[in-house]
Amino acid sequence: MAFVIRFAPQGLNAAKYNEAIRRLEEAGAGMPEGRLYLVCFGDKENLRVSEIWDSVENFEKFGPTLMPILHEVGIDPGEPEIVEVYDIIKG
Repeated sequence: MAFVIRFAPQGLNAAKYNEAIRRLEEAGAGMPEGRLYLVCFGDKENLRVSEIWDSVENFEKFGPTLMPILHEVGIDPGEPEIVEVYDIIKG
């Protein structure tokens, strides 16, 4: 069963987002196990992130890698909203 994990961090801009993605890739965590999709959207000075994960457990396993990088870059993700996926239609 898949889950949507939604973040709406205050002040997430394109520079911080790009730096976090770069650091995750450098750490070998650019494509973590279980993450199906990542979508970053919104105004470049106030971005939001939604991810689709195959399980909450895999998302939680990613936390120890993700969180230190976010804090180093100055991103406070806040509490994510976790919602069970009812349906996914590709295309």
